[in-house]
Parts: sequence; structure tokens; C-alpha cells
Amino acid sequence: MKPGIHPEYRPVVFRDRAADYAFLTRSTATSDKTVEWEDGNTYPVIDVEISSASHPFYTGTQRVLDTAGRVERFERRYGRGGDNR
Repeated sequence: MKPGIHPEYRPVVFRDRAADYAFLTRSTATSDKTVEWEDGNTYPVIDVEISSASHPFYTGTQRVLDTAGRVERFERRYGRGGDNR
């Protein structure tokens, strides 16, 4: 890499407050806030609104839409959409 043009790549803690979950990874993201991690070191912390710990797809609480049932209910209510000439 060319020196002096890339942002610093360092350990950063990402914290999901909704799920009370945090993980340490490496990133170029910056923050003025810091947190003391489990290893005793202090790292910058970035609060995120959603992570794999709180996202419905990853937690298994995702709702499955019953599109076939909705179509059938619409057809029962308003009839089949035959010729509209």
C-alpha cells in the first residue's frame, strides 16, 4: 500500500444497544467514544442500530408473508379479475 493515503486500520468495538451485544473487529471507522473491552484494553466504540444479534433474519423471528393466501382472499372478496372490456 502507498504510505500516507490510507486511513488507519485498527481494532474497533461495534455495539448493538438493542440486543446488548458487542463485538471487537478491525475497521477504519473512527469514534470519540471508547470502551474497556474484556481483555482490559480500551478501544473506540461505534454504536449501531442493528446487527446480526438483533436482525430478524439472523435471529429467526422473521415473519413469512403468505402471499398465496392474500391473493386467494382478494379473489374471494372481489372476484376473479376476468375480462374488463
